[in-house]
Amino acid sequence: MQLIAHYSVNDYSVFKASFDADAEDRGANGLSLLQLWRENNGSAWALFSVSDFKAARAYLDGAAAVFNSQAGVTAFSYHLVETA
Repeated sequence: MQLIAHYSVNDYSVFKASFDADAEDRGANGLSLLQLWRENNGSAWALFSVSDFKAARAYLDGAAAVFNSQAGVTAFSYHLVETA
């Protein structure tokens, strides 16, 4: 299972530094980064592999709020997808 996430951000450089610093926490919660794309200075997309759905969901619905505030995320959405 994979997760595609979209981040609207105030400043990509601030977001990227916080995103990199959050890697261990994401990993401990079942999310492994496969790819990160920068759409412009205010938008980023990430593709994650999900190894523990329950832990990932709990992280995204709770602890990720701390990351989002530190990273200057103004809007966040995600979709869980599976290979068809």
